[in-house]
Amino acid sequence: MSSPQDRAQQYIGQLDKELSKYPTLNNLEKTTGVPKAYAVIGLVALYFFLIIFNLGGQLLTNLAGFVLPGYYSLNALFTASKQDDTQWLTYWVVFSLFTVIESLISVVYWFPFYFTFKFVFLLWLSLPTFKGAETIFRSFLAPTLGRYFQNGSTASGLRAKADAVHTD
Repeated sequence: MSSPQDRAQQYIGQLDKELSKYPTLNNLEKTTGVPKAYAVIGLVALYFFLIIFNLGGQLLTNLAGFVLPGYYSLNALFTASKQDDTQWLTYWVVFSLFTVIESLISVVYWFPFYFTFKFVFLLWLSLPTFKGAETIFRSFLAPTLGRYFQNGSTASGLRAKADAVHTD
């Protein structure tokens, strides 16, 4: 049985292998002498520290809500699969609803460590592993708003026309 330290080293080794795909990180490691896995772990820890102590919490959580999903959304636009398009469109619908509700009730002032919870929530929404946006959409938005977007609606009609043009 391996010790926790051995398992941690194994995870760091896997992270280092994944990070080796990025030439910028390889150059950074050569220049500074700091292993890229440790540098990334340090930056992630600093990011969490800043969010937990609300040092730029709103900016950092908004970056997490826009940058990573924005990257994946752009990537999805350049793939042939519709599954990733649907996933990211679902994310943006849920994220926009969350943002509107958040701005209406100003929950920041009532909830300690709000930005920490918001950050974790946004990760849960956006990371493909968890599919949080799909969960919220299927359990809340689809039953609530689905009747307004049935087959005869303008939105579905536009989608059908767009699909027809795309396949021609």
